[in-house]
Amino acid sequence: MPDHQDATEHPGPTYLGLDACKTGWVVAVIDDSGWVDAFVAPAIATAESHGVAAFGAGHLVVDIPIGIPDAGPRSADQIARRFISPRGSSAFPTPVRPALIAPTYEAARVASLAAFGKSLSKQAYAIADRILDVDGHVASATIPILERHPEVSFRAMAGEGIVYPKKAFAGASLRLALLAAEGIDVPVGIERSLPGAAWDDVLDAAAMAWTARRVARGEADRFPAEIDSERFSDGIDSAIWL
Repeated sequence: MPDHQDATEHPGPTYLGLDACKTGWVVAVIDDSGWVDAFVAPAIATAESHGVAAFGAGHLVVDIPIGIPDAGPRSADQIARRFISPRGSSAFPTPVRPALIAPTYEAARVASLAAFGKSLSKQAYAIADRILDVDGHVASATIPILERHPEVSFRAMAGEGIVYPKKAFAGASLRLALLAAEGIDVPVGIERSLPGAAWDDVLDAAAMAWTARRVARGEADRFPAEIDSERFSDGIDSAIWL
């Protein structure tokens, strides 16, 4: 990770947004004025500790499920899929815990079928290590760590469903403009200084940071609503924030 200023040099509140990338996590840092910086970390614990030490971060939002079901779907995923229509397919169901800890994809499929009668996609199993990385750290985190899906964030910014996928030129341009309208001017080309991160990873991380800022300001809502909180055997509140 690059050398940054000490947190005492950035006295105002700062917020972290994390999105998975090839080398771990790309972390976007914003404050109440807008974009601050970005870095890459191999694990969420490292991302949190560096974000706190270098920037004095107080909130963290990550694009990964928090609160893992033991059997059956999560309400948060189902509500999110409806909210981001027509891009609902980008929010796939969270794998059940027995599938996440399975040693192979085939074993994960068997575990998922046994738990609630449905298999899981290769895409979902491919991020099992990232889900478990966050799952194993949430309880010991020093700042609040919450879940958000980037398409939920961008849908909330836009105020309507987004048609263009994030990797298309039109989709990336729209998402960049939505962030700029919220005062977050992501430097174009910054991904070249972030090993393993792609441009859409950076935009997604910035959207997560936007949500972290909304949470800190008391402006954020959540799926499901707090009155309908959903928890599984891990005891963690399962909710997607927006």
